[in-house]
Amino acid sequence: MKDGESKYAYKKKSAWERFSKTQITKAVSFAEPYKTFLNVAKTEREAIHFIVSTAKTKKKEILVNQEKSAAIVIRGKKPVREGFHIVISHIDSPRLDLKQVPLYQDSESNLALFETHYYGGIKKFHWVVIPLALHGVIVKKDGTKVTFRIGEDEKDPVFSVPDLLPHLSHDVQDNKKINEAIKAESLDIVIGSMPAKGDFKEKIKAAILEKLHKEYAITEHDLISAELEAVPAFKARDIGFDRSLVGAYGQDDRICAYALLQAILDIKNPKHTVIALFVDKEEIGSEGNVSAQTATFLRSVIRKLDVNVDIDSVLLKSKMISADVQSAVTPNYTDVFELKNASSLGNGVVMTKFTGHGGKYMANDASAEYVAEIRAMLDKADIPWQTGELGKVDKGGGGTVAKYFARLGMNVIDLGAPVLSMHAPYEITSKVDLYSSYLAYLTFLKS
Repeated sequence: MKDGESKYAYKKKSAWERFSKTQITKAVSFAEPYKTFLNVAKTEREAIHFIVSTAKTKKKEILVNQEKSAAIVIRGKKPVREGFHIVISHIDSPRLDLKQVPLYQDSESNLALFETHYYGGIKKFHWVVIPLALHGVIVKKDGTKVTFRIGEDEKDPVFSVPDLLPHLSHDVQDNKKINEAIKAESLDIVIGSMPAKGDFKEKIKAAILEKLHKEYAITEHDLISAELEAVPAFKARDIGFDRSLVGAYGQDDRICAYALLQAILDIKNPKHTVIALFVDKEEIGSEGNVSAQTATFLRSVIRKLDVNVDIDSVLLKSKMISADVQSAVTPNYTDVFELKNASSLGNGVVMTKFTGHGGKYMANDASAEYVAEIRAMLDKADIPWQTGELGKVDKGGGGTVAKYFARLGMNVIDLGAPVLSMHAPYEITSKVDLYSSYLAYLTFLKS
C-alpha cells in the first residue's frame, strides 16, 4: 500500500518509470528511423511505397492493392484453417487535396492559386499561413504517371494558404465562431505571381501552365486525373529539453503503421499465420476500394494462402488488433476528458475497448473475454499499457476500422499510441508509447 491506496486499485504508471535503462535506450533509438519514415511517407502512396520496399528488402511476402493498401504475410506453423492473428493500421492522414480543376488567377491580388478540398477531420484555421508541400501523382491519358514531391528539400519552393491581417479581420473573422472564421472555399494555396510575357488574358496563370508543361510535360487537362495533396512541409523533430517526444505531421496513424511494420519484420516462425494489413481512407470513414470496409482484399490474401479454405470459417477463428491512435489528455483542456478513463502521453500503448459516439453508436465494443486476453498478454510481457476513451460521454467520440472487421465475426480491439494535437498539421507523441506499441504488436503476432 502506498499513499493510502489499496494494492488492489488500478493505477497508471509512466512507461519511463516502468522501462529499464536498456529499454529506454531502445525506445529512444527506435524513434530515430521513425522520424525518417514520417518525413518520407507523408501520403498514403508514399507510406505504401516505403512499406513495400522495406518488406522486399527483408524478403517478406507482401501483397499490394492499387498502391494504397498492402498486406505483409508470414505463414505460421498451424494450418490456415485455424485462423490468423492480424494487426491493421491506416496510412492516410488529414490534408488538403487539390480540386480537379484547381488552377486560377486572382487578378486583384496578382496571384495564381490552387483550389483545394480538405480531406478528413481538420480545424481549418490550422492550415493557413504554414509552409505546405505538394505530393502526389498525375496520370496522363496515355497512363503515364508524373510524380510530385515539391517542398521537402531545402532548395524547393513551398506553398501556403494566406490569411487576413489582424488589422482588417475584426468584422470578417474575429467575431465569428472559430469553425466559421476560415471558410473551406478560402483554403486556396498560393503557387505563383510572375506574369508570362505575351498577349495572354491571364498572364500569371499562363506562366504557371508554361512552367508545368516545361518541367513536367503536363497540361491543365492533366490535372483532372491527378491526386495531388498539400501536406505540411514541417520535418519530424524531437520535442522538449529531454527529447522525449516526437513532433511531426501524420502521426495519426503512421505511428501505429510504423510500429506494426517493424513488429512483423521481426517475426520468425509464428504459431499462427500472421498478417500486417495497411489500409487507406480511414479518415473519411473507410470508404472506397482500398479501405477497411472492402473485405475483398483480405479475402484475396486468405485465398492466396489456401485456395480450398472456407474463408468465413477462418475469419471466425481469427483475432485482430486495430492499431489506431487514441487522444492524449491535452493540457489547458482537461475538462473535456473523463480523466480516470483517458490516456496520457508516456503511459504506454492504449487499449480502447469501444469506440463510437454517444451511446456507443457506430462502434466496435470488444468483449470482456477478449479484453481480458489482451490485458493478460500485455501484463505477461511486462508492456506498459493504459486504457483510453475519446472524451467525456456525449462530448466527443470517433471511430476506427475495428467495427468493419468485427462485422466479419472476428474478435477486435483497438490498441495504439496516444497522440497530442491529433489531426493538427503538427502532432506530438511519446517515444516510449511508440516503443510500447511495437512491443504490443510483436507480442500479439507471436502469440
